[in-house]
Amino acid sequence: MKKINKNSIHFLLALIIPVVILSLGCKKNFLEKPPTDSIVDANFYQNDEQVMAATSLLYSKVWFDYNDKASYNLGDFRSGTAFSAYNDRGNVLFNTTDITPENGAAWRSFFIVVGQSNLAINNINKYAGPAVSPQVKKIAIAEARFMRAVAYRYLTMNWGDVPVIENNIALLNDTTVNKNTAKSVWKFITKEMRAVAADLPETPQATGRISKWSAEGMLARFYLTRAGVEATGGVRNQVFLDSAKYYAQRVINNSGRSLLNNYADLFKYPYDNGTESLFELQWVALPGDPGYGVGNSTPSYLNFSADISVEGWGGDKGATWWMLSQYDGITASGDTMLKGRTLDQRLKATFMLPGANYPEITQAVPVTVNPAGKQKLIFPNTGGDVNYASIKKYVVGKSEDLGFIVEAQRYPNNTYMLRLAEMYLIYAEASLGNSAFTSDATAVGFFNKVHTRSGLAPFTITDPVSGTPTPLTLDVILKERFIEFAMEGMGWYDLVSLHYYNPDKAYSILNSQDRGLYNITPDVFPNPTLWTFKKTTWATTERKITANSGNFLLPIPAQEKSQAPNLSKPAVDYP
Repeated sequence: MKKINKNSIHFLLALIIPVVILSLGCKKNFLEKPPTDSIVDANFYQNDEQVMAATSLLYSKVWFDYNDKASYNLGDFRSGTAFSAYNDRGNVLFNTTDITPENGAAWRSFFIVVGQSNLAINNINKYAGPAVSPQVKKIAIAEARFMRAVAYRYLTMNWGDVPVIENNIALLNDTTVNKNTAKSVWKFITKEMRAVAADLPETPQATGRISKWSAEGMLARFYLTRAGVEATGGVRNQVFLDSAKYYAQRVINNSGRSLLNNYADLFKYPYDNGTESLFELQWVALPGDPGYGVGNSTPSYLNFSADISVEGWGGDKGATWWMLSQYDGITASGDTMLKGRTLDQRLKATFMLPGANYPEITQAVPVTVNPAGKQKLIFPNTGGDVNYASIKKYVVGKSEDLGFIVEAQRYPNNTYMLRLAEMYLIYAEASLGNSAFTSDATAVGFFNKVHTRSGLAPFTITDPVSGTPTPLTLDVILKERFIEFAMEGMGWYDLVSLHYYNPDKAYSILNSQDRGLYNITPDVFPNPTLWTFKKTTWATTERKITANSGNFLLPIPAQEKSQAPNLSKPAVDYP
């Protein structure tokens, strides 16, 4: 199987991106139209390789502004799975405004995806030469429709009613675009993804490209959420729950994908396009200076220190107090202390605790610690009354760890957008549906595929000692999702899905969270056997947020509203 051609990506980035992407981004206006004078003539789309090279752009650069910082600011900071003590406080404190940088960056990025996907569809239909095979043409267009539908999923979940645009060029002289209702957006993207699933091959055209199973996995995700969008009186739509269950099981049984045995291996480079992956953003680390936006910049913001990589600006980022309390074995002692250890391997793979070691990452240390000036990473015990469970996911180390020179903000590791593990948990939740609990053996078995992979004992519907019923509930499934996908930009969208049909429960989860400062003390250092977490005594404010109907969805960025006044008008159904 071929891989996405890195040389093609490099060539097209150099040729298209400065013209198209930057023109889209500079004015920060989602209605900015892609120019019609960039690789749109009959001289380019002359063979299968050129057509597929053109769509390879949709796997990387167009998503950059979202992936850069907005992904974790919205997906993890707003959801309460992680926080920053001194930066990005608006998102941490659930006070994202219409001028919050990550709000504008995400909006801009998603509409760049939409615009570039529309342009690809238009160009392939218009300019593909006779040497382009009908099959490749169909696949390339399906890839673009897939990306557009995924972008709209993010748009409507963050901002609610948004304008659906299928042809940017047709809007060149149209200033009357209205928002479309969230329900009709969901109808549109579900219909699109069904068509995409029919057109994509079961085996990807190249390593890293999407397949039929990527689309069916998205359909499982879409239908589970849409069941809440079209709920009646808090009761989710059963037809859509059944559809979510159907597609999740098809992907599990037919895709050939499989869970990795070791959860931590999901984020140990090179993990790209592994057996568990259904869709990833494809980043590259090219020699020299390939330009900003080609590689993955996110690790720069997550590395706790430059001691472990090219740069490190994540020293004040880490798991929230609430997130730490979710791991089995770490229990509360009064209101101000957590204590214990966990068998859940996902904690160490997601967040770093003092004394934990990571042999895959090299750490710079004083020569008094190691004469070589370096060692395999042992996360430091800084002491004091404030320290952090720093971020591990997407932190992959130095150039010597990766085997080649890494430029600042140009890391090579991909970003997960859809993993097989989610299919197992979607099936379990769809089986639960509108019931208080489920004892369905297949649902419990699928849930345990994810749960036991982390090193935990299987979840049982009856306590083996007391015989007390412990059925699989929504709370259990949501907790599993928060832990499994922490720092993958997922937590917020799980809460939005819940909010569609049970807003009070979504507010309750958010408002119960403690997002304040704390200290971590290991019992021994290094290689502790347990940790004690204490709330910082002087940090008594900004520990809780207030989520409600007035601040749950994001406000449309101010500059967008000023340039497109129709965004302030009531939404209409699409089409």
